[in-house]
Amino acid sequence: MENTPQFRLGMPEDTPLILHFIQELAAYEKMEVEVVATEELLREWIFEKQKAEVLFVLEEGAEVGFALFFHNFSTFLGRAGLYLEDLFVYPEHRGKGYGKALIRELARIAVNRGCGRLEWWCLDWNQPSINFYRSLGAVPMDEWTVFRVAGETLKQLAE
Repeated sequence: MENTPQFRLGMPEDTPLILHFIQELAAYEKMEVEVVATEELLREWIFEKQKAEVLFVLEEGAEVGFALFFHNFSTFLGRAGLYLEDLFVYPEHRGKGYGKALIRELARIAVNRGCGRLEWWCLDWNQPSINFYRSLGAVPMDEWTVFRVAGETLKQLAE
């Protein structure tokens, strides 16, 4: 990366681009069939309900990567944190430092907002990403197991 990367936050008119990045990430993770998000849903939940934010990294004015994140909360720290849901850089733009730049910018956002931490999940098979995250000083939370209730199970539990 020859120049300092430029960033911008996503706007409602970026919704088709956000969905495109999500679909590209899902293809990389071999999880395309799991993407049921639509432009309408993303616009509603990201921009109208303000439940998440999107950060783009730009190369010569064009979006080449994105991060979708939102606030979570740590009762032990007594403050919010940032949770990185998605990070994706187009394959042809990898190796230029854009992924690291996105995480560094998210860390700056977290610090500027007074957050106590920045965290994310990574698929166990994704060794290149695991190596990358470790190179940044990130520590895997091996002693924790992620649990999820979704779909019909979620509906049944709510009854």
